[in-house]
Amino acid sequence: MREHYRSTPLDEAELPAEPMEQFVHWFKDAAAGRLHEPNAMVVSTATPDGRPSSRTVLLKHFDDRGFVFYTNYASRKGRELDANPHLSLLFPWHPLTRQVVVTGTAARVGRDETAAYFRTRPHGSQLGAWASPQSSVLASREELLRRYEELAGRYPAGAQVPVPPEWGGYRVTPETVEFWQGHENRLHDRLRYVRVPGSPAAGAWSGWPREPGPGRRGDAQYVRLPEAVLRPGPRTPGRCPGERGNPRARVPPRRKPAGRTGEPAGR
Repeated sequence: MREHYRSTPLDEAELPAEPMEQFVHWFKDAAAGRLHEPNAMVVSTATPDGRPSSRTVLLKHFDDRGFVFYTNYASRKGRELDANPHLSLLFPWHPLTRQVVVTGTAARVGRDETAAYFRTRPHGSQLGAWASPQSSVLASREELLRRYEELAGRYPAGAQVPVPPEWGGYRVTPETVEFWQGHENRLHDRLRYVRVPGSPAAGAWSGWPREPGPGRRGDAQYVRLPEAVLRPGPRTPGRCPGERGNPRARVPPRRKPAGRTGEPAGR
């Protein structure tokens, strides 16, 4: 299955200097387009030894400081973030042929901020935060429902439900924010903002320039190899021409154009 995209090209000359401003524009488009839960994002975390896991979580707030979501700190994602704060966020706005990918680090928000948000949740969701031990094994669904009913009896509608001690928010401080726009013939646009390390201005960003070279537009790349590389030559057993450790065949390293990455797998 393959969809043929038709959309307006993404011109970096029209992008704002700050990625969060561009995110606001696209988020409003997603909301106006009546996408189902445009604030749904795929949160990918990993253990310290690099074993990844992903799940869909709802974005609850974003501003110049980053992106905020809430969860049970004892859940798998909570445990992994406490051990390894690096993560990625993916906003898959397929009907708009757009996606936004954020990489950065997560840190717990303050308890006052968590409590303020918890008070805005529906009463049933507040009870659910207590009843559901995320990422834990239950004997049956009946056990979960029994916990909920016990809490509903203890905190009836209108009663103030306390914030669970192991429940709260994470703020993702972005290091990169990448905007992807699909186009016909797989000639997609992909522009990425990268935070300037050690910049004197807090939160300063630098957009990667988009510089299409000869025979190249968007994500499509056409590389002309030197004739010497195309001709077969002597090989060392077990090594390909140009592979590290084979002195008889040298292939010039292929430089990765600034501001562009390859097409995502499956697209």
